[in-house]
Amino acid sequence: MAATHRQSSYRIAVASGKGGTGKTTVALNLAAMFGEPVQLADCDVEEPNDNLFLRCEQLTPHEVTMLVPEVDPQRCTGCGACGELCQFRGIVSLGSRALVFPELCHGCGGCALVCPTGALTEHPHRIGTISVGQSGPIRLIEGRLEVGVSLVPPVIRAVRDQLLDHVPAILDAPPGTSCPVVATLRESDYLLLVTDPTPFGLHDLKLAVALAKELELPCGVVVNRAGEDLVGLHRYCQAENLPILLSLPDDRQIAEVTSRGDLISHQLPEYGLMFSELATKLKHELTHPGGRP
Repeated sequence: MAATHRQSSYRIAVASGKGGTGKTTVALNLAAMFGEPVQLADCDVEEPNDNLFLRCEQLTPHEVTMLVPEVDPQRCTGCGACGELCQFRGIVSLGSRALVFPELCHGCGGCALVCPTGALTEHPHRIGTISVGQSGPIRLIEGRLEVGVSLVPPVIRAVRDQLLDHVPAILDAPPGTSCPVVATLRESDYLLLVTDPTPFGLHDLKLAVALAKELELPCGVVVNRAGEDLVGLHRYCQAENLPILLSLPDDRQIAEVTSRGDLISHQLPEYGLMFSELATKLKHELTHPGGRP
């Protein structure tokens, strides 16, 4: 369920049912034209790229760790109690002793609790980093998953833990509708879904809307590369009572500016105005719940 924050500290998540819709472009330019100090949380920790555009001068990384068990071979009897408990096969018994697979461990600590001989002790295992920087009025929080690590949600939760309560926040979510996206959307106040008028775009938008309903999150839609609607995207949004808050045209200038690592809201005034109006609509929705943005 969406969290209830003070009016000045609402959280807007920007997500999409699939990759390549322009989600990061929307998150960045919305932050740039927000009209007041704002936080931008790059929760796409497997491939964070918000700072390629913001170019924060100082990003100081801090480790994100998770407690992973280590086996004391002098105490381990190979009884298998730990392996029976672990649902993720992060630890198994090989007969004479237990063997830990850190990349599969979820850090629940259950194995150490059930070990009858106290052979398991938990130690920090690095799974990623968190960096915080400033670019003008934007406070950037970037999460980065360690190479070879597959457990994404703990790093995303670490990003969210860095959010200041008294400053509005925009959360740039990973693509899709899996666990990392859910970890990003939790405790958000509004969900901005970015899509395009293609069969794949509509299909994955429906998945994202289903997730929003499950989390009881109010949401609106941004249509990127808008053109002739041959798939019934607008009809679907109307049927689902989803407001289309912004339509970005299929404009070559957008691709050119973005490919240079610049923000279209800064380089192309007409798009700066569009994102400023989007920010106004979202603020109105979040400060006047129940009304149309």
